[in-house]
Order: sequence, then structure tokens, then C-alpha cells
Amino acid sequence: MSDPKNLVIVESPAKAKTIERFLGKDFKVMSSFGHIRDLKKKNFGVDLKSFEPQYEIPADKKNIVKELRAQAKKAETIWLASDEDREGEAISWHLAEILELDPKKANRIVFHEITKSAILNALEHPRNVDLNLVDAQQARRVLDRLVGFKLSPVLWRKVRPSLSAGRVQSVAVRLIVEREREIQNFETHASYAVSALFELPDGASLKATLRSHFNTKEEAHAFLESCKSAEFRIDSITTRPTKRTPAPPFTTSTLQQDAARKLGFPVAQTMRVAQGLYERGLITYMRTDSMNLSDLCLNTCGPVIEAMAGKEYHKRRTYHTSAKGAQEAHEAIRPTHMDNEEITGTAQEKRLYSLIWKRTIACQMADAELEKTTVEISISTQAGENFVSTGEVVKFDGFLRVYRESHDEDNNEDEEHLLPKMSEGDVLKRQEIVAQERFTSAPLRYNEASLVHKLEELGIGRPSTYAPTISTIQQREYVAKGDKTGNKRKVNVLKLKDNRISESNPQETFGSEKKKLFPTDIGLVVNDFLTQFFPEIMDYNFTAKVEKDFDNVAEGKENWHELMRNFYASFEPQVEKILNEKTEHKVGERELGIDPKTGKTISVKIGRFGPMVQLGTADESEKPLFASLHADQSIETITLEEALDLFKLPRTLGEFEDSPVVVNTGRFGPYVLHNKKFSSIPKGEDPLDVTLERAIEIIQEKREDEAKRHILTFEAEGIEVLNGRFGPFIKFEGKNYKIPKAQHETAAKLTLEDCKKIIEAESSKPAKTTSRRTRR
Repeated sequence: MSDPKNLVIVESPAKAKTIERFLGKDFKVMSSFGHIRDLKKKNFGVDLKSFEPQYEIPADKKNIVKELRAQAKKAETIWLASDEDREGEAISWHLAEILELDPKKANRIVFHEITKSAILNALEHPRNVDLNLVDAQQARRVLDRLVGFKLSPVLWRKVRPSLSAGRVQSVAVRLIVEREREIQNFETHASYAVSALFELPDGASLKATLRSHFNTKEEAHAFLESCKSAEFRIDSITTRPTKRTPAPPFTTSTLQQDAARKLGFPVAQTMRVAQGLYERGLITYMRTDSMNLSDLCLNTCGPVIEAMAGKEYHKRRTYHTSAKGAQEAHEAIRPTHMDNEEITGTAQEKRLYSLIWKRTIACQMADAELEKTTVEISISTQAGENFVSTGEVVKFDGFLRVYRESHDEDNNEDEEHLLPKMSEGDVLKRQEIVAQERFTSAPLRYNEASLVHKLEELGIGRPSTYAPTISTIQQREYVAKGDKTGNKRKVNVLKLKDNRISESNPQETFGSEKKKLFPTDIGLVVNDFLTQFFPEIMDYNFTAKVEKDFDNVAEGKENWHELMRNFYASFEPQVEKILNEKTEHKVGERELGIDPKTGKTISVKIGRFGPMVQLGTADESEKPLFASLHADQSIETITLEEALDLFKLPRTLGEFEDSPVVVNTGRFGPYVLHNKKFSSIPKGEDPLDVTLERAIEIIQEKREDEAKRHILTFEAEGIEVLNGRFGPFIKFEGKNYKIPKAQHETAAKLTLEDCKKIIEAESSKPAKTTSRRTRR
């Protein structure tokens, strides 16, 4: 059998399988598994005089490159079919270089959906590699490498070893830090909101609220007193029609935001699931800032809507993107076949596909028609003060039949509220009037969806950068995603009923948050340091301007080497200046006061293993003592008393099995130490409250857990075979070694020689490297 004449190279093996189904025997489809070249790890990977990038083939890509070269020699025609964004264009360029193709003559094909018609159409209309797009991608990569490789050593010396900085990531952390401080500095103000329940002449009930609030309890009480003798009359009833228009189809950022709010998906999960849907040919390309829909999509939406709901529900709409740099040739994220309302797949794929299908269908549906009624109720004893009651009725649901857009502030209350029949001039009977103390709320912390929205609003980053940015700042432990339990407070409630004013003080919970982004102590310190000494890098306008510069490069309007030269000319001297400056105190260090027992200084700072308290100073004869902060403590807010409590650890509780039992806290939280073995103290338990009896329970619980996991031990050699989350593995000298799947069932029969062979084989494997491009 002869070799195929055509070689098609895509990024993803899943995509390769899908495309191969559409092409005949003359085509072979192979995957590059993302980028096949990356900047060299040593010496920046950039020539600091010319700013030319220096590339190398990573170790884990050499076999792939070898296979591609071998197949390329056999093929008559090579088609470069990587994704249609800048990153994809750069991958095609790298392939052309590696395979020694002329980029100006290489057959570059793009498609925004993996369907047979789209693939065949692309093959009929090849183009050259767009070198302007390649330059834009190289500009971003080189700038990010310069910033990261230059700033990171500064952080190592001034803050803590092994820290790293990134251009977009650092600005994202700044947003989260500034929001946190805004919350900490927020001053709550109380006022009294008044609501009433009235009875209409026909006996129906009507709820209403007072337009204005009262600042004090005395003012609210005086108002209720005046209501005892007041007549309440319907002054006016205003009804006006309103319309609600559907949201445009999804772009990358709006999909990430809505999937977070409606489905609870983290941004990275949304992109991972969307990638799978795209590679299966179910949706269009998921990295886009275009809201454009093709005529094919618009033409197929109509019949689907008319069959589902009726002709009056269909309204053809076209959308255009205002964002600079957005390419209208691309499309919004939509299903490839609009008549497929449901798909097969995982639960996550089904839910995300359904969301995309509903949003796309809804944007081609008629407006929702509503009727809003406002009722003004006068108070005879209060000139200028009115109660108001509003109701909204959906007269024609239109697109609301399919989809409602959500927002961070949504309270999920039913929007439709029908008011009872009433007439102007009706006198209402007062049932009760309540004045309740309400407190102003601090700004909400960012969640992943609202952070994406803010980054997009500021022009920071592009569709492909949001997910990796949010993942990176969490992996670097500058930001942690978590929940905050609310606090309790008493509120004053005044109620007028049966001509008597009563007062109560119920409790309410406030300030609770879920899945929000909190800055860590390291994130706070690094942010403050970079903001103080590298304000240009941390400036929102600078970061947004850089994105515009990249857009100009992509359009052939700017020279990217010149951009790098201008940036580096001012950046590099500042780095050298800060690097060589000597400082008396470590960055982020804060003195809390004096220890009353020893008279030594108590300070808090970032240590090698995280935030810590120090008792004493390095220039004293006795060495300082150190204690790690608890997970719920911060170097910005910890008090002297709380810091002194940390030195109550370690505590020796007594003996068990002739060995001392010690309670302490470390990098990974509080623990019990017994016979050189560590047992974690369960979350929520204070190590200062742990008794000897409880410590013994914790030790024995760990032993039981280890017994369940234990398979084999070769004590003399220090080798253990254990059961893990992903199957059996070997533990040796503090490292874990995978046991091949074929030997999982016989792990209990492994000999010492078998274990040594597995350890040797695993040790000889090259370290895994992650491509800058997400592997498909």
C-alpha cells in the first residue's frame, strides 16, 4: 500500500482522529501535541542585543518531531492546520521551520469548526503562514520571558527563594490584593429600611417599601409613631411596557463567566471541556473574542426556533465585536449543528454544550415583552414620603423561554411578580410596618468569573490567557480559592402592629462567601514590592497598552523588535538598581512589639516556608526563635498577643509507648509527632487544645489508615509498596515511583528485585515539561 500523498498536521491527537474521518485514504493526519519548539531555558532564550528568540526542541518532543519529519519526506503536500489564533499561527510557523518548508509557500489552512464541509473548504482555500501574527505571538512570549526571568531573581533576593513573577499574572494578583484591602478598610454604615403590608378594600394584601431610609433608630421610631394615625391611599398607578433583549452569543470570556455562575465550573475546567467539544466537532473554536455568527448558523437557527416555539419567537440578529483586535472572520462560540439540542458525552460536556446551545438559540429569538407597574402610596402624616410597590409581568416570554443571562449580584428571585387589582384613590388598611436595621456591604471579593470580567474590562490579556493566568496565580500560591464563614451580628427591628411599636434584636449572618479568590501573605508581599519598585510593570494601563501594541504587530503596523528595545531600555536599569540596593529589613517584615517575658522584639515576615513570627533578632547572642502562622492568620493583621500564642508550641503532652508525644505546627498545618512519625491534626482542631488522649487517637487513626494502604515492606532497604489514589506505588527515600498498570494486580507478589527495577526504570525517565500551549 502506497503512502498517503497529503500530510495534515494539527495540534491535538483528538482533533486528528476527528478530521481523519472526513478525509480519504490520500490523507494522513498527525498531531504536533501543541508547540514543538520553545525558548531555550538557559540565558533567557533571547538575544538581549537583537531580542531574537532562541528556540530548542524540548526533550519530550524530539520523538514527535522525528516522526513528523519522516512522514513529511514521504508526502507530496503538507497542510499546516493548527488553530486559527496567534498561538496556532506560531505553531504552524515552527512546523514550517522544523520541516524546512518555506513559510511563504507552506499550505496553511484554518477552520473554526471541525465539520466535513469546513475541512474540505479549508483545503480548497489554503493561505500562507501569517508572519505578522507569528511576530505578535513572539513579541508576547519574549516580553513575558524578559519580565519573568529578570524579576524573579529580584524576588529571590528581596522576598523569598523560588518565587516567580509574570507580566499579566502580577497585575491579576494586584487586582485581588487591592480588592482585599478595600474590604479591610471598608466602614459599615447602618440605616433603617421600612417595609409595609397593607390590605386592599377587597381584602387582598399588598407589600410596599418606603423610598427613603432613616439614619437612626430614633428617626425610624418617630416615623412609625406618625404612621399610627396616618391614612394610606393609592396616589397613582403607572403601567408601562418594557422589553428585554437577549445577550449576544458567547465569546471566550462570557462563556467562562456564565459557566462559572450557572454551572459552578472553574475557568480552567470550562476551557478543558470546551476543548473536548471542539475537537469532537460539536462546537466552533472556543478561543475567540468575536460575536459574529455565520450565515449558515443564522439560517439554521430560524427553523429550529420556529419548530420549537413558533414563528413569532424568531428574530434574526447579527452581532459585531467592538473590541480592538477581534477578528470578524472568526465566529462566536456556537454549536456546529444548531438542530442538535442534546449530545452524548460526559455530564460536564452535556451541561456546557446545553449552555452554549441555549445562548446561541436565545440570541436569535424575539425580545421578551414585559409590563412594569409602579404603585405610589401616600402617607397623610408625611408630606413627600411615599411607599412604593412594583410588579413586573411577562406578557411575551420571547428568548426567556430558553435562556436568562446571569450576573454576580443575582439573587435568584423570581422576576415575575403580579400585583393584585386596585384603583387610584383606594384607601389601604395598615396591617404592619417594619423598620429594619440594614448595613452597607463591603465590595465582593473576586471569583474566577468576575476576575475574568475585570481583566477583559481593563483590556488585560486576551481570550487564550485568562484560564492559564488564573491557574498560575493559584499554583504559585499568591492567591488561594476558598470560602469565608460569615459573622453574626444583632440587628434592630421595629414593628408597628395594632397601634403598638415593638422592638426585637434577631441575629443575622453577614460576610459569608464561597469560592472566592483571597490573596495569600506571599501574594500581598510580592504585590507590594513590585508595585513600589516596578510601578510600570504593575500599571493596568501599561499592561493594556502592551496588548494593543501586540494587536498592532499582528496587523503589521508596528515592529516588535522596536517594542522590545524601548521596553528593555528602561526596565533593565531599574532591575539592576533594585537588585543591588541593600535594605535593613526584609521585604514585608513588620514589628509587632516586645515579648513581656524576654524583652525581645517580636516581628512577622515571609520565611523560606511561608509566613512566620520571629522572637529576637539575628544580631543578638541567642539565636531567634521562629513559629509558623496558622492557615487563618495573616502577617498584615496578626496581633502581638496572637503571635505570642504561637510560641506556646511545640507542646510535650506526655508519653505513649515509651516515646514522647509532641504537638506542633508546620508548613502543612498542625501535627502530632511520635516516634519520628507525623500525624496531621484534623482541620478545625486547635493544637493548643489537643490533649494526650486525643493525640493518641490521632496517632492510632493514622496507623489504621496506613495499615489499609500497606502492601509490602523491605525494611532493610527502606522500600515500601503502598496503595494510592491511582493504584499501587513504591515509596523509597521520600519519593514515589509508579508501578506499571500490568503489575497492579500482582503488586503484593513483587520481589525486592522487581521493586529495584521499577525504581531504576522510573528514575531514568526524562522529567516532564509542560508546553506553553495547552496540550490537546
